[in-house]
Amino acid sequence: MASGHYHKRNAKRHREEPSFPVIAVVIVLLAVLGAGVFLMMYLMRQTGEEVPVAAQSVTLEDAAQATEPLPAWAMTQPQEEVSEGPGAGEDEEEEETRQSLPYSEETIRIVSEMSLEEKVAQLFFITPEALTGYQLVTQCGDVTRAALDATPVGGLIFLAKNLEDPEQTREMLTGITRHVTTNGGLPVFLALDEEGGRVMRIGSNDAFGVTRTPAMEEVAQGGEAAVFEAAFQIGIYLQDLGFNMDLAPVADVLTNPDNQVIGDRAFSSDAEEVARLAAEYANALSQNGILPVYKHFPGHGDTMEDSHDDYAYSYKTLDELYEAELIPFLDGAQKQIPVFMIAHISLPEITGGNVPATLSYDIVTGLLREEIGYEGVIMTDALDMGAVSNHFSPEEACVLAIQAGCDMLLMENHFETCYRAVLDAVRNGEITEERIDASVLRIIECKRNLL
Repeated sequence: MASGHYHKRNAKRHREEPSFPVIAVVIVLLAVLGAGVFLMMYLMRQTGEEVPVAAQSVTLEDAAQATEPLPAWAMTQPQEEVSEGPGAGEDEEEEETRQSLPYSEETIRIVSEMSLEEKVAQLFFITPEALTGYQLVTQCGDVTRAALDATPVGGLIFLAKNLEDPEQTREMLTGITRHVTTNGGLPVFLALDEEGGRVMRIGSNDAFGVTRTPAMEEVAQGGEAAVFEAAFQIGIYLQDLGFNMDLAPVADVLTNPDNQVIGDRAFSSDAEEVARLAAEYANALSQNGILPVYKHFPGHGDTMEDSHDDYAYSYKTLDELYEAELIPFLDGAQKQIPVFMIAHISLPEITGGNVPATLSYDIVTGLLREEIGYEGVIMTDALDMGAVSNHFSPEEACVLAIQAGCDMLLMENHFETCYRAVLDAVRNGEITEERIDASVLRIIECKRNLL
């Protein structure tokens, strides 16, 4: 009978004693089994498969000891989960756990110490006239300084009328910077439109004595080197005058030859060429301490109408935009261009209506922020333009642009009422303070890069 089985013998029940050969067999089997388990664990470790060992787990207590907890608004992207199922550790690309900390501790500290009023002020990119209430501003006087103290706006946009000559411009801009950065304060974005060709605030004024840069369509004929040189010269005199941002380059692809609002401002009708040349332009500005701004996302080169006047339409589908108009912006997002400007164009094949892209959550957040993954500052085109102002009040437009996902509001007029409207929208729950914080974090981080 086999060992461990029972039988009756002489009417008495008892267990048979196992023989020596049986014991030897059992010992051999146990040895083989143990070796097999050891070999299996070794192979699992070599192939990267998960071995369930308790000591490998990390507790929340461990993580808390490793770093100080951050506010929820300092985390712009959720942590991705890592699959532990079949296939982990094989040749396929594994998803890695990402804990996105895109902002410096100093940026987080600055924003956490700002009042709601200060944070909302940072969202506005306005003219010095809108800031002071004066009809014309050409210097940084007591009124300008007091206005900046009362409502520390994020940026100031200067038009040709503000810029008389090098001495006046330099004194005005350095005066503003000196005032706001006293005692460790952050700079204000000081910007203008200095593209080349028909859009130049400095180059079109003979008093500045600079060489007027031709339109980018013409410059582009000389290739990347010519574009870089043209933009580098622009960067030199902008930095000398005290600017820190240029609302350029135009990254639109001229896919509609009848388009007049962009026209010769575009580098080319070839999307890949526009991407290359826009990157050269941006690099040249950056080397002179000037922040470049890619405009006009998602591409104004296909419209017949001018968004300065009223609705301007692109009837392309999203797939069609990816084939041309979006290519320079995709490249810009990959290259971490610090600021993108949103166009006021309408995209009915994507949004289903007339809403300008600036006010569309689907375009600003859904497409640019989430699908493309752009992490820089998103600013509106001027909200005084007809595509917006003919259909929305200034206050409505500002609230809608923030709800859509824009970080900065570019405008020439109505600052006081729009500032109050955004504050009221936060206080009554239309916009969360966390939404404001997300924009201000991007703005402050960008400004700290100027220091």
